[in-house]
Amino acid sequence: MLETLRNFIVSEVGVGIFAVDREYNLLLWNRFMADHSGISAQDALGRNLFELFPDLPQKWLSKKVDSVFMLHNFAFTSWEQRPWLFPFRHNRPITGGIDFMQQNCTFMPVREADGEVSAVAVTVNDVTDVAVYQSMLKQAMAKLEESSSRDGLTGVYNRRFTEARLLEEIGRVERYQADTFSVILLDLDHFKQINDTHGHLGGDEVLCEVVARVRNVLRDTDVFGRYGGEEFLLMLPQTGREGAVAAAERIRKSIASSPILYNEVPINATGSLGVATYEVGAPKVERVKAQADLALYASKRAGRNRVTFYSAQMVDKELGAG
Repeated sequence: MLETLRNFIVSEVGVGIFAVDREYNLLLWNRFMADHSGISAQDALGRNLFELFPDLPQKWLSKKVDSVFMLHNFAFTSWEQRPWLFPFRHNRPITGGIDFMQQNCTFMPVREADGEVSAVAVTVNDVTDVAVYQSMLKQAMAKLEESSSRDGLTGVYNRRFTEARLLEEIGRVERYQADTFSVILLDLDHFKQINDTHGHLGGDEVLCEVVARVRNVLRDTDVFGRYGGEEFLLMLPQTGREGAVAAAERIRKSIASSPILYNEVPINATGSLGVATYEVGAPKVERVKAQADLALYASKRAGRNRVTFYSAQMVDKELGAG
């Protein structure tokens, strides 16, 4: 009966099973291990595990096996900690993004009648399906989270996310007394006229092309968000007045650089920009936004298609004292 059971485990169980003695010589090598490794039991038994598989993580695996010999207790490792022990191929579609079979491994003491551990048996479970589904779930959740922070039309951040990043940046500046940041408010000039002339689809095309042009002149660290309609807010970390005005001027020029084609009809687009730099010690996001807004309207009153930096002379009761 015991021999029949042993033969069943070696031949039929759909789980990898092997066993080693204290010198890591193989005592058991079942069909699963033979089929996936390409090494038969006849060629494996009696051989040293690490000589047979020199690419195994010897230091880590030795520590794991030795702990079972010493503590007379089970040990376990999951695919999330170490994706695989043996680089076996799997039969799942390559679209899963996983190169090798993902494995959970259990290390079990094999005890003699006197209780001494004479060998350690290791099971290798194929959990590739679980890993693939988990990876797909994480990707889906990441896309969902990303989409919740993006504007549906232009792909830039939405107002909620942009304001959250402003608050984070204020916290960073105040907490670490770090270099300040600047805010740019951008408003497309005469956008209602563009919509009235070319329709909302034409207006959408202009918005998307303007966003593409602005992105080309931004740094990776800059935050670019649609604030509503044809108005956008940019947050430039670690940027003072001079750098922010220069960036705003690059943005203005990129928007007006050439007409935007919609149904082969050229549409001229320009933008007015207001710039303000956050004042350290005044931790209110409304203040720096209001300052940039005042500068924006100064650009519009001065003829549009220009950049204005906020100055204290731009008095507005909304700013108040704080």
